[in-house]
Amino acid sequence: MLAMALTALDSTIISTAVPQIVGDLGGFSVFSWLFSGYLLAVTVTLPVYGKLSDTFGRKPVLVAGTIVFLVGSLLCAGAWNMASLIAFRIVQGLGGGALQGTIQVVAADLYPLKERPKIQARLSSVWALSAVTGPALGGVLAGYADWRWIFLINLPIGALALTLIVRHLHEPVRRRATRPRIDWAGALTIFACGGLLLTALVQGGVAWGWLSAPSLALLTASAGCAALTVWIERRAAEPIIPGWVWRRRTISAVNLALGALGLLMIAPTVFLPTYAQSVLGLGPIPAGFVLSVMTLSWPISAALSSRVYNRVGFRKCSMIGIGAAALILAAFPLLPYPGAAWQPALIMLLLGAALGLFQLPLIVGVQSSVDWAERGTATASILFCRQVGQSIGAALFGAVANATLASRLADAPPGIRDGLPGDLDSISHALDHPGALSARAADYLRRAVDNAVDHVYLGAASAAVLALLVLLFLAPRRFPVRAEAGSGTEAEAESAADPLTANPARET
Repeated sequence: MLAMALTALDSTIISTAVPQIVGDLGGFSVFSWLFSGYLLAVTVTLPVYGKLSDTFGRKPVLVAGTIVFLVGSLLCAGAWNMASLIAFRIVQGLGGGALQGTIQVVAADLYPLKERPKIQARLSSVWALSAVTGPALGGVLAGYADWRWIFLINLPIGALALTLIVRHLHEPVRRRATRPRIDWAGALTIFACGGLLLTALVQGGVAWGWLSAPSLALLTASAGCAALTVWIERRAAEPIIPGWVWRRRTISAVNLALGALGLLMIAPTVFLPTYAQSVLGLGPIPAGFVLSVMTLSWPISAALSSRVYNRVGFRKCSMIGIGAAALILAAFPLLPYPGAAWQPALIMLLLGAALGLFQLPLIVGVQSSVDWAERGTATASILFCRQVGQSIGAALFGAVANATLASRLADAPPGIRDGLPGDLDSISHALDHPGALSARAADYLRRAVDNAVDHVYLGAASAAVLALLVLLFLAPRRFPVRAEAGSGTEAEAESAADPLTANPARET
């Protein structure tokens, strides 16, 4: 859990310290790569670490990932300019990818099916608490100490986590019939494909236009790398991403469903704080509270989801959750203008409860449908798809928000049109410092932001409907579950209900 807290904390802690970092190191034009570089490294390494954990065991991957993460943190603390800090954040991400994926697999290894919802709910609670407290902690350290402490604080926590892993994580000895072989060519092409695609998605519409030469070149190159990856993986003795990840209906459906989850989560995590501050006029701390209430209901709902899926199955439980989430997201545009802070907070509380019923049964279902030697790869594949969904969502919904704002600003009355900012970031900054705006112009901008966020939430509701359709038409009615020692009657009941359970590795 300490390792999980580290990765969650570092995904958000730096956000409130950007002004101090830029003031010290410069590089304002490229500071967004402090986030993008970390995200890229975590995402593209997930499939590789998943395969390595299946090949060499979870403990070596966790130990190596923790060491790389701590080395990256130490290097970040000693960065001398923005370029070096971005490079060292990528090193951090290389370690963070090992932690994020392997921790989920270890939880499935150590706990039988009956107990997995409890441990996964605890992991979700740790992740949520760390991610929410990250910005506040980063602001305190940057304001009252030095921004370098944002990275130095990882060292004692990481050292304690590493000590506990080395001393107390014991894996059974598993004999392999053949000497393990690493698909280095596949790993390199996966790195290249993921890096090119995510760079195009992260920087498209920001650093350059979507139809500009850089975007088209990156997208074309990523498509070429994807084709090369498929060619290499089909011929590899032990591929990083084996074909069964997409041939098995259970895993392929969950990959697509959690990709849609990653996409829809952009609405609350990215655009709700902007709505709370620019439309409702809240400060950073109250705005953070509006979002953070989701982390109260999500772990509780996830912990209780086992009671639901033990009665109706993994698929139906997740369909109930994502169906409710679609309705809740679609209700956001119905909020009055100007509204009160409790209204979006209530929606986030309900959304967290719905998504707790959706995500955890899918993760537990996939992990329970494969044996030990496939669990790391299967878990990494669904986490990878969720991360890619987040990147696509950031690009897609950013374009939707800016297009809506551009349309509203083009229709602004002539008396206030001149001098209005032209994009979401500029408008948010202007509303944070409204002294230069007339009351009429400020109200018009708030309504424009409200309209843009409404469109984003409708897009998120559409993503939820897409996930529901995937589960309805692509997922098997009953997830195949391997019988486990100590998993109890729940696994046995699930197994008996599905004829594929006897040999889930052969599912197509």
